[in-house]
Amino acid sequence: MRIAYACPACSATVTLDGIEARTVLQCTACSAAVAIPDNAIGLETPGIAATSVAGGSRLNRCLVCPSTELFVRKDFPQQLGLAIVVVGLLASCVAWAWHELIVTFAILFATAAVDVVLYLFMPDCLSCYRCGARYRGDGLRAQRGGFDLETHEKYRQQLARSRQMAGR
Repeated sequence: MRIAYACPACSATVTLDGIEARTVLQCTACSAAVAIPDNAIGLETPGIAATSVAGGSRLNRCLVCPSTELFVRKDFPQQLGLAIVVVGLLASCVAWAWHELIVTFAILFATAAVDVVLYLFMPDCLSCYRCGARYRGDGLRAQRGGFDLETHEKYRQQLARSRQMAGR
């Protein structure tokens, strides 16, 4: 399994492979180490739907922060998805301005078809609500739920309060 996370010490993006066999996550930029807790990979925590990872082990919580709340998402850059929609919208607006009704709808349907194809073929990844760490891998079978706005807002407000307290 692969993890991509922001180093807590230097905020550099760190990508590491084979995390199932590691005991620490070491930053490639500043060499800061984050210890992987004993219960993070392995036994399933009661009451928490764990996620299978390569090798039959299970991911019980985030390896970078103490959060047990992870969500499943598509492993696709959101900016690229937004760019595809914007290009389709602009192209359909131009066709509409030229009074080409069939071309307008053809562009809109083609944009929707591209979106559906990308959704079907893009792999899933797990993301941590708290720190944003992403877990990718072939053996990753997501048993977690999708994005929950209420949980996301809880962590967003915690971050805002901690930044406000640090500024005092």
